[in-house]
Amino acid sequence: MPAVSPDSTVSLPPRCPLGLVWLRRDLRLHDNTALRTALQVCDRVALAFVFDRDILDPLLARGLRADRRVEFIHAAVHDIDERLRTLGAALLVRHGRAADIVPALAAQLGAHAVFCAFDDEPQAQRRDAAVAQALQRDGRLLHAVKDHMIFARDEVVNAQGRPYVVFTPYRAAWQARYAAQPPLPQPQTLQRQQLAPLPAALLQPLPSLEQLGFAVTNLRHLPLPLGERGAQAMLADFLPRLDAYDVARDFPARKGPSYLSVHLRFGTISVRELAALAWQRMQAGSRGAAVWLSELIWRDFYFQILYHAPHVVHGAFKPAYDRIAWRNDPAQFAAWCEARTGYPLVDAAMRQLNTTGYMHNRLRMVVASFLTKDLGIDWRWGEGYFADHLNDFDLAANNGGWQWAASSGCDAQPYFRIFNPVAQSEKFDANGDFIRRYLPELARLPAKAIHAPWQADAATLRAAGVALGGNYPLPLVRHDLARAETLQRYAVVKTA
Repeated sequence: MPAVSPDSTVSLPPRCPLGLVWLRRDLRLHDNTALRTALQVCDRVALAFVFDRDILDPLLARGLRADRRVEFIHAAVHDIDERLRTLGAALLVRHGRAADIVPALAAQLGAHAVFCAFDDEPQAQRRDAAVAQALQRDGRLLHAVKDHMIFARDEVVNAQGRPYVVFTPYRAAWQARYAAQPPLPQPQTLQRQQLAPLPAALLQPLPSLEQLGFAVTNLRHLPLPLGERGAQAMLADFLPRLDAYDVARDFPARKGPSYLSVHLRFGTISVRELAALAWQRMQAGSRGAAVWLSELIWRDFYFQILYHAPHVVHGAFKPAYDRIAWRNDPAQFAAWCEARTGYPLVDAAMRQLNTTGYMHNRLRMVVASFLTKDLGIDWRWGEGYFADHLNDFDLAANNGGWQWAASSGCDAQPYFRIFNPVAQSEKFDANGDFIRRYLPELARLPAKAIHAPWQADAATLRAAGVALGGNYPLPLVRHDLARAETLQRYAVVKTA
């Protein structure tokens, strides 16, 4: 029998007395594929979570001690532990290297198999291979199943059996497969008798954030309900707005998105549940549901791109674009990071990210285009900054989005289409409400002047208390000149 079962379509392990469910990016008990699979073949199960030092230590090394994601995970883990304790069990929580701890826990429990949701990120694959090998040496099995995507790997391919690299035909094929056999949510209710009694020696209190090396952040003061119950509350709040999603989602000052991205990222909500809701409403004629479903399909698209083209982690999907001669000005990059570009919509978006860990989806495209096309800075610099600051950071989606903006990825924005940050501001934040929320220094400017303050007359600026080059910076670059330079930079690559 193989050490790692590659997905949920393979045969189940033989019946066993005890299985260990290793939670990772599936931090819920409802519609959890790994848990459901374990319950099918095991008399009893135990559940574990590892605060993996191979993931956390690099964050601490980069000074990211106040990391909202770690606090979000901590809250979700605490929620699961509380629910298990009401059933007379507990979540086995450890802090260390997962590659060492999971095999050791399986041995201490006498578990015959470990069940988890597979993860196609390269680092996760290396970790899981190490765990599988250690388990196999003890005669145990790592059984990995699909959980955080609807269709994965080779489940949606073209007529030649190759992965799609253009989204529109991928979406059509995805929807055809879903219509034929939708992977629907399968809730399960844990019973006390299904949970293994845990030896007292294995029971340990949940480590605090401080014990993990992290500090409490402002996460609990943000409008972000936590844990599985918080995710369900957010979904209930979004459903009445779903039919208007196709229009409302583009305006950052409106309550248009679902705001569920961080819950999807860490699995405190089931993507199968969301897809089923979207599909049902779409079939009833909802344009908003159709667009929201398309966003969920983008997730699967980027997951399968990462699986089939892992080189995108470090380089361009289209290798020719690795030859771009980036300007890479460190001072301008710092200004972008610190919301000092002089373009209000860009700066407001970066303030939103730095303050809350969230950025509106349209604004992610605007700031990425500005960094790569206006400032001529390598997309990998921006990708790395987002990776450190986004609550919902996901390698596949973040990489795909940045390569889309930089025109180096699959189905990317053509290099000659460059977002005009002022035009985007005038179109999607016409009254300047979003800008005023995050740039109070510009709050008194009239709507006509707030999108490009440098074009306002001196009296307007003075009346609003705005001093360009003082309490608000002058633009780093002129968009028209930067655009011309970018077209030349990319043209050299295209003709090489």
